[in-house]
Amino acid sequence: MNELELISGLKRGDEAAFRRLVEVHGDSLYRLVMGILQDPEDAEDAIQEVFIRVHASIDSFRGDARLSTWLYRIAVHKALEKARSRKIRLGLRRWLPSWMPVEGERLAQGWMHPGIRTEDREKARALMEAIAALPERQRIAFTLILVQGMAYEEVCSIMGLGLKAVESLVSRAKVNLRKRLGAHR
Repeated sequence: MNELELISGLKRGDEAAFRRLVEVHGDSLYRLVMGILQDPEDAEDAIQEVFIRVHASIDSFRGDARLSTWLYRIAVHKALEKARSRKIRLGLRRWLPSWMPVEGERLAQGWMHPGIRTEDREKARALMEAIAALPERQRIAFTLILVQGMAYEEVCSIMGLGLKAVESLVSRAKVNLRKRLGAHR
């Protein structure tokens, strides 16, 4: 099924087309969202919300960009919503600890990709913490280009920025990561 057939099937409400969409794009969207949120539960919630949004708004897809670009744009937006919501909840937890769930402990434990060797976990944890500490737009650009391996032009479309702006974000992210990771060399 090519992209036009997939889009047509989605617009008709074809269940097989929706399953195919999830099969083709689910893993890469999850990796993207996981790179931004670094929490498996939040990433899974965000991905479910992405596909719910796609299902509800596929009729508004105009085809100005590739379907994957549209999906990534929605995924970035949902991941940022989750990150902001988490930040608010963690702030409230500090002021009202007995009223808020104990999610800070889960986040502090960190998440480690199962493919990372035991001897590399400390370095990987330091890298993930450094990426998480990047300013939001730097983190997104860095994750899309260097973690997801996307082309700069597609990232420009996803982020709604020009090429020079995205290049600058990635460059500044690299500088910030080098600074933070200097002790782990």
